Amino acid sequence: MGQLPIVFARRYDLDLDHNHRFPAAKFRRIGELLVEEGICNEPDFHRPGPAPLSWIAAAHDRTYVDQVATASVPDKIARDIGYRMTEAVALRSRTASGGTVMTARLALEHGVACNAAGGSHHARRTQGAGFCVFNDVAVTIKVLQAEGLIERVLIVDLDVHQGDGTADIFADDPAVFTFSMHGERNYPTQKIPGDLDIGLPDGTGDDAYLTALKDVLPRLIHRHRPDLVFYNAGVDPHRDDRLGLLALSDDGLDIRNRYVIETVRNAGVPIATVLGGGYSDNIEALSRRHLGIFRAARDFVS
Repeated sequence: MGQLPIVFARRYDLDLDHNHRFPAAKFRRIGELLVEEGICNEPDFHRPGPAPLSWIAAAHDRTYVDQVATASVPDKIARDIGYRMTEAVALRSRTASGGTVMTARLALEHGVACNAAGGSHHARRTQGAGFCVFNDVAVTIKVLQAEGLIERVLIVDLDVHQGDGTADIFADDPAVFTFSMHGERNYPTQKIPGDLDIGLPDGTGDDAYLTALKDVLPRLIHRHRPDLVFYNAGVDPHRDDRLGLLALSDDGLDIRNRYVIETVRNAGVPIATVLGGGYSDNIEALSRRHLGIFRAARDFVS
């Protein structure tokens, strides 16, 4: 078994005020825990640089990309995103996108790879929203498609919030199948339909959640025949998540993560994972919850 490729950058931490609703401090702690728990040695992290603006513009309107790069985003869009748009925010968002591109390349080589950030699935073509500036998965798909490395892609989005931005960007691309399983009554209020959306009622627990997932995932892989799967492994379906409204346990999340990776890898398809959402005032507990995807993935490296 090889070493699990993990992509991590110190720039993933936005250094927001500790009272901010977005728990950016989790990224720094996740990096520390990956080392402390023996999942990855510090020198073995793959360190991404910021994605070129030309990459970002492959998935987003160029006017919006330039507004982010120059910290001149209109106030309304900044409010939709959820924090003040600065040069530091732009650099962080470009780095997360560069990290997902790097993760996908590593997944194609090793069968599986994990980004310790990413999953900004509310960023639509024309603007960001919901703490998401650039849609890193969409950027990555556009870049790899242009390079001829992939054609058909399956996105498995299990963040508790519907992947509206990703659905928007790929609405007219039949080569990219967008699957989102999320809380039906959760954000966003106005959902943009993807190729398959499963909205779950508040309080859905482990058994019902896993049954719904197992009912569709093997069929999606078989029917779409992807060259690469992107897995948004958000932990916000957890019962203790501040924004989640679902009721998965620690074991439920662990079973979910292992099931997704095992099912994809058994089909002979490489898989790139992104961190996705997770919201708690307890940064330590939240960061440890996110470690589950790395533990699951390390058993499936080619």
